[in-house]
Amino acid sequence: MSSNNTFSSSSSYSFSSSSTSNNGQTTGHRSVQQTTSDPTNGTTVHSSTQNLGEPVVQETRHYDPQGRELLEGGGGIGSNGGSRRIEDVSDAKQAERDAEYEERMEEEYAKREGGA
Repeated sequence: MSSNNTFSSSSSYSFSSSSTSNNGQTTGHRSVQQTTSDPTNGTTVHSSTQNLGEPVVQETRHYDPQGRELLEGGGGIGSNGGSRRIEDVSDAKQAERDAEYEERMEEEYAKREGGA
């Protein structure tokens, strides 16, 4: 006897980014979404979003093969499962450099205001 095993899956990826400058102020936003699906395991959606100057927000949602959202860990069916977390992707040394830069700028402005 021979068996005919077939497996199908799909995957999609999308990325968007935008920025606007108005009177010297720049705002921006970027987002990424990756979706993978197969008839046995269902669908997983990974999303990341970030506003300029803010931490990245990552979210993962899992759905069973019938399209019902699964709770965190995939153990049960829920209406608002998934997980959300905020991750600071900057390093501590960069924060130190930023603080030093701000301090130097404040000193420079103080010199100019004082006429030195």
